[in-house]
Amino acid sequence: MKPHNYNVFSDEELLALLHQDDTLSLQTIFSRYYTPLTQFSTIFTKDITASEVLISDLFIKLWDNRKQLEIRLLKPYLFQSAKNLSLNHLKKNKPLLEPLENHETLLSEHLTPFEILTNRESQQRILSLINLLPERQREVLLMSRIEQIDKTNIAPLLGITVRTVETTLYQAIKSLRTLLSTSGEKI
Repeated sequence: MKPHNYNVFSDEELLALLHQDDTLSLQTIFSRYYTPLTQFSTIFTKDITASEVLISDLFIKLWDNRKQLEIRLLKPYLFQSAKNLSLNHLKKNKPLLEPLENHETLLSEHLTPFEILTNRESQQRILSLINLLPERQREVLLMSRIEQIDKTNIAPLLGITVRTVETTLYQAIKSLRTLLSTSGEKI
């Protein structure tokens, strides 16, 4: 007999129940991971509504493919899937013009059109250099510096320790500074 509170089950136990068509296991996985996955997806999509839809679709696919999936570790699988869905969404729905950052918009009242364009071009170059960083460094840097997510919140989202977040962020900034100095940009 199964307990009424599925929250006591580990991810692996929930996966085993999911393979046996247990709907309560899916509900438990959903309640455990929906919010952090949506927040994680929003880092990439910058659109909470789109992320909510993407993560809901992820859980539907998880249920639909429960018999065929060979998942060893649920949490990394879900976060990698969320990332892939988010990046695919961005590719399909790429805006024609990149929106200006909020701080740039506030400053733009005092900037000339040339200065606004120069800032936008510099920002694009810096973002393209960030894309050259190793994947984990890029994620931590974007979450910390662009999304302003605290390192104590980044750690559980990525399934790493706070110390690893700090080390990775340090490495990312160091690598970015090197890339910027070789490209002539200033940080």
